Amino acid sequence: MTERTPVDFWFDPFCPWAWMTSRWVLEVRKVRPVEPRWHIMSLAVLNEDKDIPEAYREMLQNAMGPVRVLQAAAEKYGDDVLGGLYTELGTRIHNQRRLQPSDPEQEFDQAAAIRAVLTEGLEAAGLDPQLAAAADSTEFDDAVRRSHNKGIELVGQEVGTPVIAIDGVAFFGPVISPAPKGEDAGKLWDGVLLVARTDGFFELKRSRTRDPIFD
Repeated sequence: MTERTPVDFWFDPFCPWAWMTSRWVLEVRKVRPVEPRWHIMSLAVLNEDKDIPEAYREMLQNAMGPVRVLQAAAEKYGDDVLGGLYTELGTRIHNQRRLQPSDPEQEFDQAAAIRAVLTEGLEAAGLDPQLAAAADSTEFDDAVRRSHNKGIELVGQEVGTPVIAIDGVAFFGPVISPAPKGEDAGKLWDGVLLVARTDGFFELKRSRTRDPIFD
């Protein structure tokens, strides 16, 4: 049996671009011998000392909850549960848009919506739904920061989520929309693997011209 190449993947479930990339990685696993290993990073931690728009900062006030719950689940069950729980949370957050008001004219309690998504996601992943209470606790913050910092230390400060690492080489991205499927996903992986294994390669970038396409 072909040995699978580990792909370390740092994510914040709030980030739509990380969600797109994660779905691509799962497609790659179907057509190439790779094995994702999931790690937590935090948009709230990443941006805590940065000059960002006030509306974005307000959104990030609720962003620590999901990563705390992910860390709590990892400590109770092991890191292997992170991928499945991420899928359940991300499906509800991004594909189902559960953290956005269905009617912009009506009052919307995002904190309550997050708690519902966390509880449902845990249950769907076969994990203890009471772990949703970790969203309101600082107990797991140090562990979240350690995981976050490990990813950032590999790739540098001027990046976001996701971070992927292959053969000890880390990158931000790839940023894609929509996530390619099947052999198209595999071909993109081949390119990423090529640049990861090219000594001295650092950056390839262009402006985004479309929003995340989840479906």
